[in-house]
Order: sequence, then C-alpha cells, then structure tokens
Amino acid sequence: MLVLDVFEVARRAFECRKPPGARPSLHRPPPPAHGRERSGRTDQPSQGEGTGALPSALAGHPRDLTIRSTVLVCTLGDLTLDVIVRLAGPIARGGDTNARIELRAGGQAANVSAWAAALGARARFVGKTGSDDAGELARARLAAYGVRVVGPVEGRTGAICALVSREGERSMAADRGAAAELGPDELEPAWFADCEHLHVSGYALFREPARSAARRAVELARAAGAVVSVDLASWSGIRDAGAETMRGLVLSLAPEIVFANEAEERAIGGSSPGAVWIVKRGARGCSFDGGERPALPVERVVDTTGAGDALAAGWIVGGPDLALDAAARCVRQAGGMPTRGPST
Repeated sequence: MLVLDVFEVARRAFECRKPPGARPSLHRPPPPAHGRERSGRTDQPSQGEGTGALPSALAGHPRDLTIRSTVLVCTLGDLTLDVIVRLAGPIARGGDTNARIELRAGGQAANVSAWAAALGARARFVGKTGSDDAGELARARLAAYGVRVVGPVEGRTGAICALVSREGERSMAADRGAAAELGPDELEPAWFADCEHLHVSGYALFREPARSAARRAVELARAAGAVVSVDLASWSGIRDAGAETMRGLVLSLAPEIVFANEAEERAIGGSSPGAVWIVKRGARGCSFDGGERPALPVERVVDTTGAGDALAAGWIVGGPDLALDAAARCVRQAGGMPTRGPST
C-alpha cells in the first residue's frame, strides 16, 4: 500500500500544485530553456531534450500516469561505456567461460537521464567525459534518447564492466575516468537555470573534486528553485569514503529525496531526517518513505543492471507506480538504459 503523503505529493505535482509546507513542486511547468556553448565542452541539444511519450507497455495501468507537465530533470555524475558480460555459467578460474558481451553507454546519472527522457520528461546530463573515441560514442548514444549532454570534454572516458550471472544478478568493476575529475569551476550556471529537479549520483560524492562540483550544482539548482535528490550509489563507495563523512555530506546537501538500496542505507547509518527515503529492495520491491510496495511480476529477469536507476527516474517523473513500472521494464532487457529511446 502506498504511504498517503508520498502519493499525494505525486498527485499534486501532476496538477502543478504545491503540497502545504513543501519545498518546490517536483513537476512545475518548465521555464524557457537556457544554454550556451564554450570551447572544450559539449552542449548537445537532441530531440527536444526528451519529450517522448510514455511507453506503450504502461497503457492500461490502473492509475493515471499521464504526465501533465513536462518536468526538466538534470542529472549530475557519470557517463561511461558499459561492458556487459552475460555469463553462461560460473566463472572458470584460470580457464575460459562462455559469455555474451555487449558494449553500451552507461553510468548512474546517465542511466537516470535516459530513463527520464524515455518516460516523457525533458532531460539533461551534466558531467565530465573523455575526449577519446569512447567518449564520443557514449555522448552520441545518450543524446539519441533525447538527453541534452553538457559538460567539459577532456581526458579518458570511464568504463564499467558488469558481470551478469544466468540469474540476472550483476557485479561491477568500475573505472570512472574523467567523470571523477569534474571541478566546481567547470560548471556553467546556465546548465541549471531552468532545472526543476536535480538528481545527484552518489558516485560524484565519493571524492574530490567531483564532490565540490556536486555541492556547487546543488547551489545552482536550488537558486533556480529545483528539487534535489541524491542516490547513495554504492555501499562500498560509502565505506571507502567514510560512512560519517558521507552521512555529513548528504545532510549538508539537504536533499528532498534520497534513493538507496538496503546495503547503502545500512552503510550510511540509516535514514536521515528531513528527506523522503526511497529504499530499493530488488525483487522484493521498494519502500517509498516507509510505504512498502512489491515489485511488479516479471516473467524472466534478463539483467538487473540499471533497475534502480530506472526506478529513480520513474519516481521523479511520475511517482511510485511509474517507478515500479520502469524498474520492471528495465530488468526484462540487457543494460542500464532503455532498449529503445524515444527517437528510435
């Protein structure tokens, strides 16, 4: 069952009204877009920044998921190349293991922006990407979803290797490359001037200078009246950065929404006051600020990569029902982004 206040926030947001005492609505009508180019940066408008309609798979849903105002979702973090290794069986240590290997664009922030665009929002990704061929490929792939890609282009693009078992569970090996080197002075205020929801990937919080860039992005987005969400991203990243450090940082950012899985919630010491906590429980569903919802039934799980990112995008765009729909759609396919963008 839904917690009433969370669903009420989503319902009123659809009607472009603010709940009493709340911070700015998650779904206000967007002001005119802003943006400019500078040398050595990418600023790629593409297909109206993701104005695609809801996927046909959501037709006939028992609740009305129509998006009545097209929110602009900005995400801050990584855009990488994902190497997806779907294993045919257990890894043969010291030997060969049959696998199907695919190359895709990925990264938590990029995944959220791609899903937001596919679900009908306008979307903008902000991050540092490499000036190599891998970066060009990743930027083009994300732009094909209708996401506007902005940020400095320099150095080497990050890569993530996802080992996916036959059961669909995945383990990640990550090389963040240029993404971790984003500095606060590299952010353009214009990128956030029309932002209505800023989603910060926890990977941007684990170390400097990206941590300071995330703080600056939150300042710029808040100045524009945006709502801020943070995804804790990785329990091991929280451990390595220091649980107390990370908890203090999240508290200082004061996000309206925090996304986490159960391991990440434990790693940071439990939920913090003043925010809606959305805890992802995998096949057991999700807790929306304490309201437990089961996962939607899926005939076959292909790959769990990006399911949490799809859920986050769905919640930002349309609330709990759309979040669960997006997560179920994600696990039926390979990779962390939608199989088809709105422009394809």
